[in-house]
Amino acid sequence: MTRVCHIISGLGTGGAEMMLYNLVGRMDRSRFDVSVISLLDRGDLGGRIERTGTQVRVLGMQRGLPTPTALWRLRKQLKALRPEVIQGWMYHGNLAATLGAALAGGDIPVVWGIHHSLYDLGQERFLTRQVVRLGARLSRSPAATVYVSRLGAGQHAAFGFDNTRARVIPNGFDGERFQPDPDTREAVRAELGLAADAVLVGLFARYHPMKDHGNLLRAAARLIGSQPQARFLLAGTGVDAANPELRGQIDRLGLQGKVILLGERRDIPRWMAGLDILCMSSSHGEAFPMVVGEAMASGVPCVVTDVGDAGGLVGDTGRVVPPRDAEALAAALAALVALKPQQRLALGLAARRRVLEHFSLDGVVGEYQALYQALARPR
Repeated sequence: MTRVCHIISGLGTGGAEMMLYNLVGRMDRSRFDVSVISLLDRGDLGGRIERTGTQVRVLGMQRGLPTPTALWRLRKQLKALRPEVIQGWMYHGNLAATLGAALAGGDIPVVWGIHHSLYDLGQERFLTRQVVRLGARLSRSPAATVYVSRLGAGQHAAFGFDNTRARVIPNGFDGERFQPDPDTREAVRAELGLAADAVLVGLFARYHPMKDHGNLLRAAARLIGSQPQARFLLAGTGVDAANPELRGQIDRLGLQGKVILLGERRDIPRWMAGLDILCMSSSHGEAFPMVVGEAMASGVPCVVTDVGDAGGLVGDTGRVVPPRDAEALAAALAALVALKPQQRLALGLAARRRVLEHFSLDGVVGEYQALYQALARPR
C-alpha cells in the first residue's frame, strides 16, 4: 500500500481543487492510502473529499507567509501520516510540499503540480509573484513536476523552471457525472422561464479579472442585435446580484433580462446539462480548463478564448478565438447560436466523444498512480 499525501492551499471549488477531488475519488484504494492536507481551510470540498474515504487534515493557516506555528503543524501532520509520496497542488501547495518534506525528514519524494499558464507575471498578485520566482529557483528539487498544460510547461521553462523531470498529465473528465440529460435540460429551462426558441449560453467561473466576464458581456451585447433569442447564464463565486460591478456592466450594456446570475452553485452538472453553448472568456491564466471539459462531457459545444490548452481541448468540436476580443467572441457565439438545434446537438456529441476518448478521468488517474508507484520509497 503506497501512502500518498496531497498538499493544497484550500479546498474551494476551483478547477485544480475539483481535479484533486476527482483524482482521490478514483484512486485504487487497494493500492493507495490517500490523504489531503489543506493549508487554509476545509472549503466546500473538504467534506466531499472525506466521503471518498480520504483523510482530510486542515492546518488553519492565514493567508500570507507561513508562521513557525503553521510549519510545526505541517511537520506534525506529515510525521503522523508518514507518506511515501507528497503531491503539491499549485504554486503555494508545491512550496509547502517541498518545505514539509524537508521538515519531516526521510527523503520523501515530492511531486509538484502546476495548474496555471504564465503569460505575464505582472498580472499576478504580489505574493504569488514572489512564490513563482522562488518556485523557479527550487524547481530542480521535486522528484517530478506535473503540468496539466503543454503551453504552461513551455511558459514555465522559459521563465526559468527546470523541466528535466517534468511531464504533462492533462485534467481528466468524468463522463458519468457529466453527461447529456434531456430531462434535466428541460427542467432547467422551465425553471429559468426560457422561451422554447431560446439559446442558452453559459459561463461558469468565479468573478475574477482573469475570467474576464466583461469580455463575454460585451460580446453578448453585440450578439443580441442579430440573435435576440440568446440568453446568458452566469454562475460562480461572486457572480450574483450582490456584485455591483457586475450588475453595473449588465446595466450599461443594456442586457437586463438577457443575463441570469446564479451565484455559486454546487449542482453544476445539472445546470451544465441545461446549456446549449458553454463560453470560456478568460484573458489569461488558464491551463487546461476543467469547466470546458465538463461541458464537452455534458454534450455541450464550447466557444473558448485561446488561453492555455483550451483550444487543443476543444479541437474541431467548437470555436476558439483570441482573448480580450469581444467582436471575435460574439462572431463565434453567433455561429453556434445560428445552428439548428440538431446541428448543435451533433456538435455537442462530437465534443463528448473527443473528451472521453482523449481526456478520460480514469486514464488520467492511471497516469498519476503509475507516477506515484514509480517514485514511492517505503518508510
